[in-house]
Amino acid sequence: MKIAVVTAFPPSKVTLNEYGYHLVKNFVQKDEVSELVLITDRTSEPKQLDFENSNKVSVNECWEFNSYANIFNIVKAVLKEKPDAVLFNLQFVKFGDKKIPAALGLLLPMILKILGCNTVVLLHNIMEQVDLANAGFTSNKIAQKIYNFIGTTLTSCILKADSVAVTINKYVDVLNAKYKTDNVALIPHGSFETPKNVSFDLPAGPKKVMAFGKFGTYKKVDILIDAVELIRQTNKEPIEIVIAGTDSPNTPGYLQSVKEKYAHVEGITFTGYVEENDVERIFTESTIVAFPYTSTTGSSGVLHQAGSYGKAVVMPDLGDLALLVEDEGYKGEFFNPESASSLAKAISTILEDDNYRRRIAKTNYKAACALSMDKIVEMYLQKFKEIEINKMVNTLVRNV
Repeated sequence: MKIAVVTAFPPSKVTLNEYGYHLVKNFVQKDEVSELVLITDRTSEPKQLDFENSNKVSVNECWEFNSYANIFNIVKAVLKEKPDAVLFNLQFVKFGDKKIPAALGLLLPMILKILGCNTVVLLHNIMEQVDLANAGFTSNKIAQKIYNFIGTTLTSCILKADSVAVTINKYVDVLNAKYKTDNVALIPHGSFETPKNVSFDLPAGPKKVMAFGKFGTYKKVDILIDAVELIRQTNKEPIEIVIAGTDSPNTPGYLQSVKEKYAHVEGITFTGYVEENDVERIFTESTIVAFPYTSTTGSSGVLHQAGSYGKAVVMPDLGDLALLVEDEGYKGEFFNPESASSLAKAISTILEDDNYRRRIAKTNYKAACALSMDKIVEMYLQKFKEIEINKMVNTLVRNV
């Protein structure tokens, strides 16, 4: 089977590049995959193909973030390669944060389906579950209605693909009910890495509370810093704060403003962008992974990563995080997303009871192992086969 994967890919900084890396890495380990064509964005440095069987990968760098030409270049590339199936690794701002380039890119699955390609879309978020104000799009009510109309229209186009995979069970119900379709399937997010010899012991030195992601919209680290400062008033044990990641594209300059605001606070590390090869170290050194979120926009890759490395977490009991706890078996200490004292209490509950920390960490590791990326890729391969069989059956029926 020859597969094309349309995705951003390291060293790209475009959204979902890490997920694209782990998809491709696991696809090429499968015997059924004879060749994988990476339809990816242009970068000045070579793509990070540092995994086994990377000789199966051919790279076609044919699109750029916010380019109006993406729709033409990607269609041309796919038709030239003639893959047996095309997988899109998508969210709504995958091809740009400007409205027209972003929208044009989301028409690609429908266009390629019309042109005869077998198309599967992995849709990481759906507009119906996104809080537009908290996610940094707009707080204007009229603008929100316009965004929702555009989002509904684009979702209808995306659903023209042979199959659309979503990572949360609720999304299946929402899409099937609203759009009267039957081609939406649950394929969980999966865990990037599940080390076989993970240690639940803590490294020597100060205990580290780490937040990981792109910050400034619904992910704000102010509350985390305030919470740790509250803990320090009564707990003299050394605690460090690690802010691992960058600004959200919608809030440039946010982390710099945080640095200035909390310049007087000791023990804060801002790592900047975390390269793929450094992710394991960042998680392994952490005592707790914190989710200072006021909203969610899809299945949390950070929660799956925390589970993979056997980490305890503190998180708000809201949205998709709550669904993942229910659906996939993750566990954490919950807090009120609007209360620094509530977050401080959640962190302290784990820091002060190491047996409890270990129980949470082991539960999360077990949940991560149950849905490794290797198993997720098997689900996509099965979906490709089902589409091909259905097309053969339909062709036979038409010819009878």
